[in-house]
Amino acid sequence: MIIHEDTRTGSIGESIAAIIQEEAFEFLDAPVRIIGALDTPVPYSPPLEEFYLPNEAQIERAARLLVEY
Repeated sequence: MIIHEDTRTGSIGESIAAIIQEEAFEFLDAPVRIIGALDTPVPYSPPLEEFYLPNEAQIERAARLLVEY
């Protein structure tokens, strides 16, 4: 699982996930999951920023999906 505050599309996390899948695919027990910000412009309002960035619930949900895999 890769977690970062950048957007998912075109991010460094997506590039790292691609390298992992290319170089170590046979060693993976589950697909690489990327948790990142929404693919929208960065908001300047603090309440909108809270919604924009990944939160604990999203991370927990992704971790549970990986464990169930």
